Amino acid sequence: MTGPSVRRASADDPILGRAGISPVHPQSGWHWVEWASEFLGTAILLAGGLSAVCLDFGSGSAMVRAVPSHSARLLITGLLFAGTGSLMAISPWGRRSGAHLNPVVTVAFWLRGHVHRHDLAGYVAAQILGAFAGTALVRLAWGPVARSVRLGVTQPGRGLNAQEAAGVEALMTAVLVSTIFVMVASVRRARWTPLVLWFVIATLVWQGAPYTGTSLNPARSLAPAALLPHWANFGVYVIGPTLGGLAAVAVFAVIPGAQAVTAKLYHDPRYRSTLRSWLPARVD
Repeated sequence: MTGPSVRRASADDPILGRAGISPVHPQSGWHWVEWASEFLGTAILLAGGLSAVCLDFGSGSAMVRAVPSHSARLLITGLLFAGTGSLMAISPWGRRSGAHLNPVVTVAFWLRGHVHRHDLAGYVAAQILGAFAGTALVRLAWGPVARSVRLGVTQPGRGLNAQEAAGVEALMTAVLVSTIFVMVASVRRARWTPLVLWFVIATLVWQGAPYTGTSLNPARSLAPAALLPHWANFGVYVIGPTLGGLAAVAVFAVIPGAQAVTAKLYHDPRYRSTLRSWLPARVD
């Protein structure tokens, strides 16, 4: 019996054909480890990100006194929220599942042929359940402070109506998904995806939160809305990010040769991949 090995695809696809490489195709099946990794990663993302909201804006928080500037605290929140996601991407769980942590990201990769429909269902279900787990943990841990920030529920601001807020969310999510596609379209750039996303998402939170709360992620908005509960304008955070993700997919579909080499935000060849990939992946 042989031990674990690294799988490389054999050769006939035009993207990397000159290098004699063709992709490993997305796999069907019950991928419990990958789905559990998405659950855990999304739970930690929400726990860490919403804790940052409580820390920086919660009633009685020392951060409010230490950093009086609302804009500066938004930037800190963005760095902490996005940093949590980037840390999940390079964690063992993120290296296994790809650390999508967002239904829009998984749907975008599925539309581009990188995710099997079994993983589409498994990932999205895991992300939603993980968001609920992380949000519930924040409510338990922060108590009255979490209630003072309404559990981080996302709502339109600065006088925007629902349609305008959905448009802003669509634009920001298109930036997020486009950034991911640009980074994972190159073997050289792919390894830097978590770092670049850290700065991109932090900037979107910093500049966009006053207008929409900067969700970018239906699961992130669903859990606080359901657990608070507060459903007003929730549709903004489903329609907006979904349209933004679809727009990014449509743009990259018409760019010649625009093909992701991996559907993971941090691809490590030592870890198994059930997703379409041009890069080496481990086989058990």
